[in-house]
Amino acid sequence: MRREGLEWLLDSPFCTKRFGYLIGAKCRTQTIQDVAKEHMLDWHTVKELDKRYMEEQLKKAGKPLPRVIGVDEISIKKRHSYRIIVSDLEKRRAIWFGGADRSEESMDKFFAFLGDKPSKKIEVAVMDMWKPFRNSTKRNAPQAAVLFDKFHIIRHLGEALDKVRKQEYARLTGRDRKFIKGQKYALLSHRENLATDARKGLKTLLAANKRLNTAYLLKESFGQLWGYNREGWARRFFENWKEQLKWQRLKPFEKFARMIDRHWDGIAAYCEAENKVALGFVEGLNNKIRVIQRRAYGLRDEEYLRTSSYRPTLISVA
Repeated sequence: MRREGLEWLLDSPFCTKRFGYLIGAKCRTQTIQDVAKEHMLDWHTVKELDKRYMEEQLKKAGKPLPRVIGVDEISIKKRHSYRIIVSDLEKRRAIWFGGADRSEESMDKFFAFLGDKPSKKIEVAVMDMWKPFRNSTKRNAPQAAVLFDKFHIIRHLGEALDKVRKQEYARLTGRDRKFIKGQKYALLSHRENLATDARKGLKTLLAANKRLNTAYLLKESFGQLWGYNREGWARRFFENWKEQLKWQRLKPFEKFARMIDRHWDGIAAYCEAENKVALGFVEGLNNKIRVIQRRAYGLRDEEYLRTSSYRPTLISVA
């Protein structure tokens, strides 16, 4: 008994490739449940068709040969279970999702996947200040300049500001606390992103509390560090910024400044003209994957999560 192979059928004989790609394309903008309801299909059938659709996209994208990479991790379940995501920042697409955790050994698996020669062609690697990522990159791609992601650094600075806010709230009593209560996100957000009422509340808080006003101004001014084209100018700015911490009793900010000193090389590297790359894509991709997880109320199929992680950055299969 023989069966003729038809190239327009999927591996399953129950639908055509064209229909499978239609379902996958709809899953780019709709939930699996909505697509299943629209086409009167089982939820698991839609998920499998979407997975095959994404695998076809990956084949069409071809073998990655990145010059500039971005490295980040994402939590896939509770209890510190992580996977590493590596992106090609020039082509603005994810190229690898894997590893068992965020260890140096897991990062080595990416370079094994990429191959020795392509790894040696990487010129810039953008990452957070996690030491295992840095060690693996320096060993497998020693020629690459390591840049620390601006948004992770600013997040540490925001945490330092929030600690100051908590310290001030604990120090004050009675009616003096009302200026601080409920102002956490106003302090951590950029002023231009705030609504009118939030701006008024922030203005009142900064006028009422001198210590928080100083911390807020230091936080807002620190972003200027990434605007310099020479390391000497950037270092002079940072030294002046540290000088402003004297006699201010801002211990969280002093701790943050020491952290920047320890990781200065990875920050100063951005001053070089050839290292000027878009730093926001890595964090943006991470946020999009979190949206996929929330939309599905969690994904138990890790292989499906892996293929879905490429979804925001790949073109559609014709």
